[in-house]
Amino acid sequence: MSGMFYLKWVLAFSPILTVLVLMVFFNWSGTRAGSAGWLAALVVGVLLFGAHPGLLFYSQVKGILLSINVLYIIWTALILYHVVNETGAIKSIGEGIERFSTDKAIQILIFGWIFSSFLQGVAGYGVPIAVVAPLLLSLGFSPVVAVAVPAIGHSWSVTFGSMGASFQALMSVTGLAYTDLAAWCAAMLGLASFLCGTLAVHVFGGWKMVRHATLAIVIVGTVMAGTQYLLAVSGMWTLGGFGASLTGLVAGLITAKLSPYRTGNTAETHSEMRLGWALSAYFILIVIVFSGVMVGPVRVFLGQISIAIPFPEIESNTGWVTPAGYGKTINLFGHGGALLAYSAIVSYLLYRSKGFYRHDAIKTIMAKTIRSGVPTSLGIITMVGFAMIMDHCGMIYILAEGVSRLFGGLYPLFSPWIGLLGAFMTGSNTNSNVVFGVLQQQTAELAGISTAIILAAQTTGGALGSMIAPAKLLVGCSTVGLAGKEGPVLKTTIKYGLTITGIISVVTMLAVILT
Repeated sequence: MSGMFYLKWVLAFSPILTVLVLMVFFNWSGTRAGSAGWLAALVVGVLLFGAHPGLLFYSQVKGILLSINVLYIIWTALILYHVVNETGAIKSIGEGIERFSTDKAIQILIFGWIFSSFLQGVAGYGVPIAVVAPLLLSLGFSPVVAVAVPAIGHSWSVTFGSMGASFQALMSVTGLAYTDLAAWCAAMLGLASFLCGTLAVHVFGGWKMVRHATLAIVIVGTVMAGTQYLLAVSGMWTLGGFGASLTGLVAGLITAKLSPYRTGNTAETHSEMRLGWALSAYFILIVIVFSGVMVGPVRVFLGQISIAIPFPEIESNTGWVTPAGYGKTINLFGHGGALLAYSAIVSYLLYRSKGFYRHDAIKTIMAKTIRSGVPTSLGIITMVGFAMIMDHCGMIYILAEGVSRLFGGLYPLFSPWIGLLGAFMTGSNTNSNVVFGVLQQQTAELAGISTAIILAAQTTGGALGSMIAPAKLLVGCSTVGLAGKEGPVLKTTIKYGLTITGIISVVTMLAVILT
């Protein structure tokens, strides 16, 4: 690279570097670091890449539309989770699972791999670690293991979890449809599922326990990976993580009754809610999402009102052109977030009619939703904002061209690590896909390799980054008495995160070579 190009490349990278340094070395939150990254993108964009007021205005309006599209899912997913959790249903589900086996390997797989993935499917954003860690602690696992196991176990399900919010973000920023991306994403994440289950067991019992659990890992992993793939490629990607973990839960409970895992029931449980009622909200979710996505007349009826804003062609002062077109179209009543909202309302009314709530439950549900949703929302808005400035100034293209020149044919080996880096620094695969999705897309196009494979590697790396993201580990540590003592947990999870990402990078390279 020439000296001038190298300088422009470094300055184009500066907003991302700003976020990384502030979060990793100064422990800033995603919201604060994202704001600083936005300011850095603004300054560099104006001074070097020809950003002008019109460009900045349109880029931020587009960014708001992208943010709304993702936040629509995030907020309604959180509402549904708290609607369910406030009844004590999550505890009942955990106790129902516990009754099936006292085998430690099975408990780790069911709680730390399957149930945490189930929670990622319906809520995400740190909920799987926060809920499962105390359950594992109560079963006699050490605090470090109790946090590390679900951190590792759930990460494969992040992309298609939370009603596919991270996958939605990847499609939004790249402009590609699920038909372009779903197959490769589901395939790589399916492989990651086996690896996450295997290494979650290894955390506690080493390779001896992994050998003991091999049959269960193969059965459950095949069921979950296969279900996720079928849902993703059939257009029901919003149910990918949830559906996979739900079928995995059934497979895991059946497997727990097989030799050599049959060890009898555990201690008596004390939940007042039957397992069927506890799961009823998720049965409602399945019916509503299936109807909204797969039933033609319902899909057409719900899709009658959409928000679509046209934007003119935008040219920077240095000549970079963003073509005219519509911003992200938001299907107001047929969106995944709307389907979640319907599910939350119906579930709330059902639980209310059965007397499962205290009199002030609705206030508690909304307060908890706001408390967990606001920080995540602000972080996403700022991250999307500076990503859109970079995109409209040509900064992302410069980064892509530089990476392509530097790594050449070896670039596929590095693509999952970029996704991992994004999730590590932001605590979110969604943010990683927003910040790096277009970079990876343009780099793949410049290198003449499969965009679908590279973007699958991006979001798989971003999903795996969840197990090492400080923002998520902090939540889990706070629930098991490790607040302020997160170092041992990160030291445990990071070696597994790097190991799995290394395997995915090799798979990515082989996939590019063979296609």
